Amino acid sequence: MVPSLQASPKFVDGDVERYWDQIPQWREISTKDFNSYSWQLRETITKDYKLHRFLSQALPETIGSSKDILLQHIKTKEKFMEDALAAFKLAPMAIRLTPHILSRVDWSNPLDDPIRKQFIPLASSIIPDNDNLKLDSLEEEKDSPVPGLVHRYPGRALFLATSICPVYCRFCTRSYAIGAPTESVAKKPQKPSRGRWEKMFEYIESRPDLKDIVLSGGDAYYLLPEQLLEIGNRLLNMDNIRRIRIASKGLSVAPCRIKPGDPWTEALIAVAKKGRKMGKQVSLHTHINHAREITWATKAAMSYLFEHGVIVRNQSVLLKGVNDQPEDMMELLNKIADINITPYYVYQCDLVKGIEDLRTPLKVAMELEKKIRGTISGFNMPNFVVDLPGGGGKRLVSTAESYDETAGVAIYKTPGLTGIKSTTKYFYHDPKPMTNTEIIALRDQKMRQRKLERSQPVGEEATEAKSDCGYPTPKPAVKPNVERDERNSPDVQPGISYGWLPNGTQNHPPVSAYAFAPQ
Repeated sequence: MVPSLQASPKFVDGDVERYWDQIPQWREISTKDFNSYSWQLRETITKDYKLHRFLSQALPETIGSSKDILLQHIKTKEKFMEDALAAFKLAPMAIRLTPHILSRVDWSNPLDDPIRKQFIPLASSIIPDNDNLKLDSLEEEKDSPVPGLVHRYPGRALFLATSICPVYCRFCTRSYAIGAPTESVAKKPQKPSRGRWEKMFEYIESRPDLKDIVLSGGDAYYLLPEQLLEIGNRLLNMDNIRRIRIASKGLSVAPCRIKPGDPWTEALIAVAKKGRKMGKQVSLHTHINHAREITWATKAAMSYLFEHGVIVRNQSVLLKGVNDQPEDMMELLNKIADINITPYYVYQCDLVKGIEDLRTPLKVAMELEKKIRGTISGFNMPNFVVDLPGGGGKRLVSTAESYDETAGVAIYKTPGLTGIKSTTKYFYHDPKPMTNTEIIALRDQKMRQRKLERSQPVGEEATEAKSDCGYPTPKPAVKPNVERDERNSPDVQPGISYGWLPNGTQNHPPVSAYAFAPQ
């Protein structure tokens, strides 16, 4: 049983900034309701028709001009909606967007908005993927001794407890497994299962060299509180385990759940407290990429965690047009440090399908590190790292054996790993440089292709649907079996508790139905 901490705080309209008021359909939503986690879940957008409805209300009729030459033709609400929905047909990640994160987008200028870029793709900005891209670019499956456990480093392992997140990021490294199947990518989900977890526990116990476990997925936010307690306590009770890192993007996309009285929050604090009593460290690792993701709700959540001794670290991803400018990165690092989140990593963006527009060359990370170091305290200076394709693990971007900026290829070695990996050369490939002329020519080619396809017959014999953005809608690569939206299912009722069945699987819904407990 999760211990009760104290009564939930009272939210009063007028006490805080109503940052969601920019969304016309939410202007009548009270502060209390908007900051209710159950309301956030009920209003989370998971379907294309819901996204269309939201955009039709949130967007102005005329869209401000973009700095991106690929997007400068998008000038109206209708064109933006068409482009976004066409992009999701091509994307490896399904739609899942919380009201909180949607409220952080500047809908008066959505084309260049750093929050929009992370979560809502536009088909017109998609450029060809790097030739070296693989769906599981880090080859996590090859480093999995049992399903769901990635053991790459000496002394450390990654425990993938679930394959669902509060939102789905465009640039997700684990797009091969996370979320519902899409029209372009079939998935290999890691659903919560006692049977699967037990095999992972047995492996961890059998390896006395393992001392550090990262609990991730998916997102630990989507574990039931009793599951978080079960996994946390089981790991803490192993003599070999000294550290547990719990990974969640919740502070960025739904911070309102971190508050007194929330069962998941209480479970997190309970595991961290037990760890301290045992002389073991339990920390929360979050993922904030831009300063605008931080609101008073984030600050309140962090204040509560800090008060209860929970260590929180941040892992950002370096993204073009989001945080690749020194002033943006420094603002982010200072703001998270000011609310007691330690900047830990800034990752070079991995090679992921459909996101070349977000990747930066390695030299951008190297220059950012040079410019930022010395401007903030050393203990708040993150490590700028690249997670090497092919399973080489994380290396400081500055430690390349060689880096040919013209060819856009860096070579790294990983002598700290074991076996053949200790002598293997790993290659990281920058995004292919393209001039404005080449980009325009590419888009014109796509537009000509679209016109040609529109002249083809439409019916069962047609191989591709048509779109208006220069991109055809791809023929489904998998049977359209969209993940059932447990949040909006009529089976989910407020106040009903869901849990394990005798066979070791979960009663429907498999994730977080407890979040509908009365506020």
